[in-house]
Order: sequence, then C-alpha cells, then structure tokens
Amino acid sequence: MRDQEPAVGAAERRLSTKETAELLGVKPETVYAYVSRGQLSSRRDPSGRGSSFDAKEVEALARRNRRNGGSGTDFGGELSVRTRITLIDTDRYYFRGVDATELAARHTYEEIAEWLWTGRLRPGVTFTAPEASVTVARRAVDALPEHTGPTDRLRVAAIAAAAADPLRFDLSEDAVLGTARVLIPTLVDALPPVRSTHRDQGPLAHRLWGRLTGRPADDASLRVLDTALGLLVDHDLAASTLAVRVAASARAHAYAAVSAGLGVLEGPLHGAAGGLAHRLVLEVLDRGAAGPVIADELREGRRIPGLGHRLYPGEDPRARALFGLLEDIPRAAPALAAARDIVATTARHAPLHANVDLALAVFTASSGMPSSASETIFAVARTAGWIAHALEEYGERPLRMRPSGRYVGPPPPRPLPE
Repeated sequence: MRDQEPAVGAAERRLSTKETAELLGVKPETVYAYVSRGQLSSRRDPSGRGSSFDAKEVEALARRNRRNGGSGTDFGGELSVRTRITLIDTDRYYFRGVDATELAARHTYEEIAEWLWTGRLRPGVTFTAPEASVTVARRAVDALPEHTGPTDRLRVAAIAAAAADPLRFDLSEDAVLGTARVLIPTLVDALPPVRSTHRDQGPLAHRLWGRLTGRPADDASLRVLDTALGLLVDHDLAASTLAVRVAASARAHAYAAVSAGLGVLEGPLHGAAGGLAHRLVLEVLDRGAAGPVIADELREGRRIPGLGHRLYPGEDPRARALFGLLEDIPRAAPALAAARDIVATTARHAPLHANVDLALAVFTASSGMPSSASETIFAVARTAGWIAHALEEYGERPLRMRPSGRYVGPPPPRPLPE
C-alpha cells in the first residue's frame, strides 16, 4: 500500500505521509496542505510509493500546534481561533474577562471600545472624525441611490475614508487604533441625517440618534441606544468577525477588514435579522395579537425572527439588559407587550427565548425608526469589535486563516474538454 513504510535517509530520519499525519493528529490531505503553505517540506520517495518528511521538522510543527491549543488546521470540524477578546459561557458573555452586560450598564460605547482594543478604560472618551474624512465619506454616500440600504452606505463610507487616508497601510498598533477612533465616527457622520438639527459632536449614540429617527431624543432612549451599542460591540467569532480576521490575516488594512465584515453582516441570518423582527413586532401591533401573525409565518414555512440563539440555551443576556431599560420608556410599552406575546405564543410549541434582535425591534419600532435601523446600530457597534479582532490577528502569523480545500471532484488527470 502507498505511504505505509517510512523512508529513512542516511543523515536524517524520514516519516511517511501516514506517520506524519498520525504524529500531527490530522488527515493525510492536511499534511499536503501544510506542504502547500510552506510549513513542511516533502521529498518524493525514490521507490515512487509517496512522499517522505523530515521527522525533526514534523515534530517541531506538532509542538507549535500544541502550543496553539491544538492543530486548528483540519477544517473538517469547527474552526477554533485563540482570542483574548470575548468569552461566551452559558447565558453570559465577557469582554476581556469582565461581564459585558455590566460594562454596558456602566460605561459608554466608546469606553467599551477602548477596553476591547487596549484593555484599559478611558473615562469620558469620545471619538471625533476630522472634517476632511467625513466630507469624502459623505460625498460618496450621498451619491448612492435613495433606496440604498444602511450596510451599503457604511461600506461605501469606509472605502471612501480609506482612499483618503495615505497611512492606511500602516498596521502598527498605534496606527490602527488611530484609524479606529476616526473611522467609527466617520461612518456615523457620513450617514444622511433624518433630523435637520444634528450636530456631529458629543457621544456617538447622540449623533447616531439623529440619523435613525426624526423624533427628538430623550435621556432614556439615548441610554438604550448607547447600551445597545456597547452590548453589540463584539460576540466572539460571528460570521462577520471571522471574515474580518481572514482579511487581517492577509494583512489587509483596517478599513478593508471592516469592509469585509460589513459585507457578511448584510445577510438575513446576521445583521439584517433585526429588521425582520421589527416588521414582525409592527404586524403584531397592527393585528392586535401574535397568534394569527405567528400562524401565518409558520404556514409560509418561515422561522420566527427574534427568537432563540445557538450560543445561549436560555435568554440572550443582551436582550435581557435591553428589555430592562425599555421598561422605563412609556412609549415602548405596546411594543414590549407585542414582544412578550410573540415569545409566549411560540413557547407553546418551541421553548425559545427572546434574542437581541427582538429587543432591538422593540426599541426601533417604538422610536419611530425604519426597520433597517437595527442593522445600522449593529454595524456601527460591531465595527469596534472588528477592529479589536483585526489588531489581534495582526499579531499572529500571516495567512494562518487559510484552510485547505477538500477536493471531491473527478480524479485528475482528465482530457481537455472538446
């Protein structure tokens, strides 16, 4: 059989493909992926029975993999990436070891962003974008069609801001932090205002409010918005965050990494889920009860938005925190009642709890915001988390986020097609 016997050279011990795979704890295909990525060198066996590998080189790679917490290279299972940013444990989650809901209750979005980036709190910090950056981004956003969605607007703003920054390719920590503190307010200030009396100064939540609704802001609502931003700043390796880390692994600059995250966020199973929950809450309010609305959703074969989360067996802690704050806003009472009706109705056949999308839907629906507002909130909030993950990835080996494909097509060589 092929690759069953090791080839032993005069000056070095050689291992067969099978022995190498066993030592590394991976499949034989992954051994050749290591070779293609330059992590192992191979030598064709003179007998033609396969390849052989330097035992010392293989053992060194095995030691590196063990230090990294496992091989992490056989992508047949779930990808595991070491991170010091967020831990999700049962029905709680933590930012750098600190309870995230407690952080959001006591600190502003900007302060939480600084904690994620540096491990230090900067009380009272606010982010301000230079006028030149905002002007370029706003001009690009204003040129988009009127029906353009919020994620597209933010992605265009990020690209425009990048084009105007000649230092974007500097990936040092200080430079990336400087970019982050400018990029996030640029994204907000580039969005078209709903209220004409907006000011591009002060806390980010205050400036974002006027781009989401024409209603005047009140302290309780601004607190909900700022808390939502803080709660949503990161959530471990969500799909968009993984895209950011892949981009950062290839040493894309911070603007490009954020753009990669925005591209993934737009999916209906990610950032756009809040808009679906928003429309569900409005329909329940319009029809007076959740029962007929849920029945219609199930009849059409659609899943009920705003319920359940694969990482939380119980209630999403983000939803719990926001619902608690929304109870202090009288105008949110009808939407809150609709949300509770949705949860109670669906609980008759599925024990699902409310997730953060339903809480955001209550907030946006009761604040006169469009259904797309939760997507905007989600994207702006998560930008800080993406920057934290990009910073972490810049400190890792380049291109480590490069899985190997498992080819399942027809075996080569095949004749040229006619």
